[in-house]
Amino acid sequence: MSKISIFWLRRDLRFIDNTGFYYALKEAKDVLPIFIFDKNILDKLEDKADARVEFIHSALEDMNQQLSEKGSGIKTFYSTPLEAYQKLISEYEIEAVYTNRDYEPYAKERDQQVEAFLKEKGISFFTFKDHVVYEKEEIVSGSGSFYKVYTPYSKSWKEKYKANKPEIKPSALGFDNWVQLNGSAIHSLKEMGFEKTDISIPTSDIENELIKHYSERRDYPAMDATSRLGIHLRFGTISIRQLAEKAISLNETFLNELIWRDFYAMILANNPQVVDNAFKPEYDQIEWRQDEDGFEKWCEGKTGYPIVDAGMRQLNQTGYMHNRVRMVVASFLTKHLLIDWRWGEAYFAKKLLDFDLASNNGGWQWAAGTGTDAQPYFRVFNPQSQTEKFDPEMKYIKEWVPEFGTSDYPKPIVDHKFARQRAIDTYKKALAR
Repeated sequence: MSKISIFWLRRDLRFIDNTGFYYALKEAKDVLPIFIFDKNILDKLEDKADARVEFIHSALEDMNQQLSEKGSGIKTFYSTPLEAYQKLISEYEIEAVYTNRDYEPYAKERDQQVEAFLKEKGISFFTFKDHVVYEKEEIVSGSGSFYKVYTPYSKSWKEKYKANKPEIKPSALGFDNWVQLNGSAIHSLKEMGFEKTDISIPTSDIENELIKHYSERRDYPAMDATSRLGIHLRFGTISIRQLAEKAISLNETFLNELIWRDFYAMILANNPQVVDNAFKPEYDQIEWRQDEDGFEKWCEGKTGYPIVDAGMRQLNQTGYMHNRVRMVVASFLTKHLLIDWRWGEAYFAKKLLDFDLASNNGGWQWAAGTGTDAQPYFRVFNPQSQTEKFDPEMKYIKEWVPEFGTSDYPKPIVDHKFARQRAIDTYKKALAR
């Protein structure tokens, strides 16, 4: 049996500019792509009609179809990663495994386990940067430490990019050294206990006109003026380097959003404790209210604050929420209701198509004032003034809260002025300890 190499697909479901895939095919003789539907992740999902699992499945089917023209395909597993590799080494003589790095705590632990297992068997394990433009320690301050503030980080990011633009790798489909597979089939959703949903997935097309006008339109939720590319970046069906290259030529504000993504990935990679704790430890002293009734009303979009309710209903029905509204609903939960940001973060993690641990955690800690470079705790978004500024004709609100203005719409569950002062006093008390 001749030796083969494995390319392990994870958050990089594409052929074009896939760093690890490119090097696997360039450096190894026969390459077999694999994907593991990881039971450690999937078995924790309560809702078996999960549009994200369906999206991954669809992307893999599309890739598999293209590989069938090369006489190859993607070998899939529905198991734990270690079990998948135990099975693989019983079927093939493996020389090396190639994959792209993931910076989430579970992913790092998983990769360490797999690497140790492979090393015992004399199999090399090669990892590459692919999911971000710049990773953990590539952008550092003059003192050599990671940046804790976005603005100087973004300035350094742009300087580094300008001095040495990252290379975009050719498509993996340009190679012919694939392991031949007869009739490779992707595990079906049904086999794994999942089912199809009626949630529609935004296109991966990158619209130049939308990006050009992003700066002036992005804050208005009634306008279809954001790229909706989050899910594609999350699972790597598009390349972050290709998108950054386009943004640099079209719109700096759009580029800045991509840099925020790198920034939060870097913060998580350097500070894994932020998953469960405030980035600023003193903020873990805040006495959050255990208000389950208030939380439920927030989740359902029945707070009596129309911009908040519109956002939550949009999320519940589509798996998406406009970015400006995400800030408003997160501020409302953490400041108006004084509910722990972790409750909101977990709800978003369940519902968002584009859920990404680093960005979700960073965004929630920013809104709560507990994170790196966060808004100050005494800044409390006023939902009414946010509405007047960004949804003045209430088009967005009327779309998602049709009963607004009728007797069926609930009264506000908390008074803004009272809630604002309560939040400031509670934070101040915690920080004085």
